[in-house]
Amino acid sequence: MRATYACARGVQASAKIDHVGDEGRLRADVLLYAVRPARLRMDVVSPFGATLATLTSDGSKFALSDMRDKRFFVGPASACNIARFTTVAVPGHAFVDLLRGEAPVLKHEPLAAAIVWSPRGYWVLSIGSSHEAHEEIHMAPTPEDWALPWNRQRMRILDVRVEQQGFELYHAELSDHSAAATAGPRVDPDGLSPPLAPSGPECHAEIPRKIHVEVRSPSSDVRFLYREVHWNPPLPADVFDQQLPAGMTIEPATCD
Repeated sequence: MRATYACARGVQASAKIDHVGDEGRLRADVLLYAVRPARLRMDVVSPFGATLATLTSDGSKFALSDMRDKRFFVGPASACNIARFTTVAVPGHAFVDLLRGEAPVLKHEPLAAAIVWSPRGYWVLSIGSSHEAHEEIHMAPTPEDWALPWNRQRMRILDVRVEQQGFELYHAELSDHSAAATAGPRVDPDGLSPPLAPSGPECHAEIPRKIHVEVRSPSSDVRFLYREVHWNPPLPADVFDQQLPAGMTIEPATCD
């Protein structure tokens, strides 16, 4: 799995998001960046192209600007703060991995992992971690690689489930995999700055076009449908660091 995604530092995508939670259902258009290890930006845009809200996280700092309510939140990049916008209450690094099509892996001792082949046509990787946490990952070779030796097969991540003390923390299903191209350089339309190069090497790894994440508490069910997606996009200096928008005041974002 890690070899399959070794070239994939990050992803840039436009997507449809469909969320069902305690507050009802929300559908929206989203522009996103997800870059390892835990850098994230998500912009919700209106049908007319106006930005309605923006979330940024550089892995340690979190910011959320709500253009409709004129509120600007800042705080630590905790799972509950990120869930204010994404509705996915998982750690930032895990969420970034899922958006890139890779499975986040719990920290574990080597003997706490086991792998078996399922008759349903995929590998089942089971991982035991500290604090009675357990993870199960389903992965299958890409169709073109079935006849190759195992150490040359590229992997598709199909399913990720994490539990602790018998309680499911989150479950992710990934589907509709296909290859994506590397983003091109970012060109200044006015010609005042040199082109900004991609943030990683040439990459044509597969990525799932559909990502479905369920979180039990707080209850959340969110689906991402990628419409356009590229690997290793150019990253402007401020892409993960929002400045205070005019007319807003800073509000602390604290949660447990």
